[in-house]
Amino acid sequence: MSAPIPVGHRLEDFSYAIRNVVAAAKKAEATGQQVKYLNIGDPVAFGFQTPPHLVDAVEKAIRDGSNGYTPAAGIWKVREAVAASYSTSGAAIDPDRVILTSGTSEGIELVLSVLVNPGDEVLIPVPTYPFYTASLTKLGARSIYYRTDPNHGWMPDLEHIKSQIGPRTRAIVMIDPNNPTGAVYSSEIRRKLLELVDRHNLVILADEVYADLSYDEPVLPLAAINPDAPVISFSSISKAYRAPGWRAGWLAVNGGVRLDAVLAATHELADGRLCSTGPMQYAILAALTGDNSHKEAFIDSLRERAEVTSKRLNAIEGISCVPPRAAFYAMPKVELPPGRTDQDFVFGLLHKTGLLCVYGSGFGTAPNDGFFRIVFLSPPSELDTIYDRVADFTAMFRREG
Repeated sequence: MSAPIPVGHRLEDFSYAIRNVVAAAKKAEATGQQVKYLNIGDPVAFGFQTPPHLVDAVEKAIRDGSNGYTPAAGIWKVREAVAASYSTSGAAIDPDRVILTSGTSEGIELVLSVLVNPGDEVLIPVPTYPFYTASLTKLGARSIYYRTDPNHGWMPDLEHIKSQIGPRTRAIVMIDPNNPTGAVYSSEIRRKLLELVDRHNLVILADEVYADLSYDEPVLPLAAINPDAPVISFSSISKAYRAPGWRAGWLAVNGGVRLDAVLAATHELADGRLCSTGPMQYAILAALTGDNSHKEAFIDSLRERAEVTSKRLNAIEGISCVPPRAAFYAMPKVELPPGRTDQDFVFGLLHKTGLLCVYGSGFGTAPNDGFFRIVFLSPPSELDTIYDRVADFTAMFRREG
């Protein structure tokens, strides 16, 4: 029998915990266990529907024959709409500095591929969204974590960021509003981050997917503070417009001449993958130029769920939770018995209750810190039942050690 064909070395440390935990859930289901998936932030999976005018736009595009390749950077009038949305928010940008992508993830990967060489470093918040670390691993670059502080609303630790900048640092990732914590960064933090990258000639990769889902008011693009700052912004219609499976997103390259070479190289890579999904580009146009009344009701629903989540979790002995201020994630912390890890807690919770969350170390926290992420898109009445089960399991887990 022939020997197995080996895989490339770049995958040796590749990990994506949000999906990895599903394997354990499938094994549990195979034994008859019913599983409630609280690991992925997909509003559609919890009954929230894509706005009808987006569906109509895609259907019309398909029926009108818009099913061939588009320009690599995207349909011009859609790029104009994206640029206009930034300009309206105070971050003036030309449409030719916008590239349409297959979701935010493709945009992130395109830009990282342009920015880093093997051995280069990118500063990543911890907790982080694991796609960044997975992508950097694949590129042979290094993720350097900077702290965010749960005692101060999960704000980035600016002094720690400064201490982590080295000769091979190429960029700083900012996820605001934040996944996985639900934090919204202060104006002061945002301004000081811009001053820092300007001083060190770095780039900020501004992941702004949840900017429209702040419970208080929309979060303005980071580049609105200074449109000439070296900021590359990423967003999509996956979350606020509830169309994650359509993989319709964009990136916008600010920073003027400093980032012209980065923009040109990103265009070149985008050419190589031909284009993002054509009919779904028309959904971006409908989202950014059409009726947005669905957002208010959606945000109200999220705010109510966030309040239930923080109230119920903070009432559980041994669990603390920073109240989220945006999106649909919370990052609670459980006091672990000696020698136990966040994975012990999360997989124990799965096997005893059927609730699937993601362990905090999948987002870069230490395994013995006891953090885990929960998606709270379920209806409030169902969340009460979920948190009853979390409370019962937590008491047993801490009692049995």
